[in-house]
Amino acid sequence: MAQTTPNHTQSVVGWAAHDPSGKITPYIFKRRENGVNDVTIKILYCGICHTDIHHVKNDWGITMYPVVPGHEITGIITKVGSNVKNFKVGDRAAVGCLAAACMECEFCKDSQENYCDKIQFTYNGIFWDGSITYGGYSEMLVADYRFVVHVPENIAMDAAAPLLCAGITVFCPMKDNNLIDSPAKKRIGIVGLGGLGHVAVKFGKAFGHHVTVISTSPSKEKEAKELLGADEFILSTNAMQMQAGKRTLDFILDTVSAKHSLGPILELLEVNGTLSVVGAPEAPFELPSFPLIFGKRSVKGSMTGGMRETQEMMNVCGKYNITCNIEVIKPDQINEALDRLARNDVRYRFVIDIAGGARE
Repeated sequence: MAQTTPNHTQSVVGWAAHDPSGKITPYIFKRRENGVNDVTIKILYCGICHTDIHHVKNDWGITMYPVVPGHEITGIITKVGSNVKNFKVGDRAAVGCLAAACMECEFCKDSQENYCDKIQFTYNGIFWDGSITYGGYSEMLVADYRFVVHVPENIAMDAAAPLLCAGITVFCPMKDNNLIDSPAKKRIGIVGLGGLGHVAVKFGKAFGHHVTVISTSPSKEKEAKELLGADEFILSTNAMQMQAGKRTLDFILDTVSAKHSLGPILELLEVNGTLSVVGAPEAPFELPSFPLIFGKRSVKGSMTGGMRETQEMMNVCGKYNITCNIEVIKPDQINEALDRLARNDVRYRFVIDIAGGARE
């Protein structure tokens, strides 16, 4: 393993953390030359994900410093390799969490690359050539075209960036539970109204379902209903509201990344209902058995999505004009944004304006 290989000859300006303090500073590093299967992308915007906090602080014990975070990337293609047929110079393009996979296993062949045993991520991963991957907190990216998607012309590039993580993360469990093209109107619950939850509400309403937001914060009720169009709101710390909500939902998507018990949430499901978990708390969930047993309920996990699903999600966002509610920042505000994100002080996603005034 090496930070670079001999074909890493392109100097790139980026922003990196160098130790577990997590402080982000300017960093010049090398990217590979554009290969036959690659596209080069001038990065315009990059979203900030809660995962970035864990990586820059080495919360999971896997960080390879220096780390250049960022896996919610939108930009313009400036170069294409000879094997690339579905992209051209000038295309609006996006890169999410995935950088490489084996391309040979059953999951890769079914376009579920995210479940490949050899999956490597857009940053803090090991690419096919043995080099460490660096993410979207940088001015330019070279990516294998098989891990790049098109951005619909009608949606803004800044507000589209978080779709590459937050969007696909909530889209996949909805698709897996037949909520996208369902002729029947379902009653779905969204736990948490943050970067993931607010996009899930938008998807749920676009797909024609009855959406209930479940939150520990009373202030989120007005946002959920008036800003995002949610139908109902349950304050999860209110025993009366939770009791009234028992067995009222067909499906629940849990987006919360803080430690919490799944028991009270499961009680909100109908018999045979499904709870899909996409949040990743640092401590294990509490999962009491009785709400499972007495409701014949299921708990499932889900992570991001494969490349076919990611393009499908982007197309759906173009169809329904779905983007993320964002706060745009400059690169010199990254540390402040990470601190605020850790305190949930953002509505609902930070996006770094990488290119500044230079737009294509």
